[in-house]
Amino acid sequence: QVQLVESGGGLAQPGGSLRVSCAASGFIFSNYVMNWVRQAPGKGLEWVSSIYSDGSDSYYTGSVKGRFTISRDNAKNTVYLQMNSLKPEDTALYYCAKGIFPFNIASMDYWGKGTLVTVAS
Repeated sequence: QVQLVESGGGLAQPGGSLRVSCAASGFIFSNYVMNWVRQAPGKGLEWVSSIYSDGSDSYYTGSVKGRFTISRDNAKNTVYLQMNSLKPEDTALYYCAKGIFPFNIASMDYWGKGTLVTVAS
């Protein structure tokens, strides 16, 4: 069965960095777009970033562009999100999600349980 397991969340200071990872299994990882979606406390889901199946292109929501970098290692069935220059407003539960199309939360058919990122001094 499809499994997505996030890791690497934690507490970071404003201006700091964290890298979250998502280990995938149960499907042909290299065939699918992979996405990061977050949910801040008391708010709805927000698409953060997507990367094409072969890693050839990636996309970011405006608030993280230039600070976050998505990458993937198809040999390890893992997708990463490097987060730099973190801000308190980046505090959220970060989900990894498998999809066919980038950006489109409705097309994401499998999700991990999330990893919590807290940015505070």
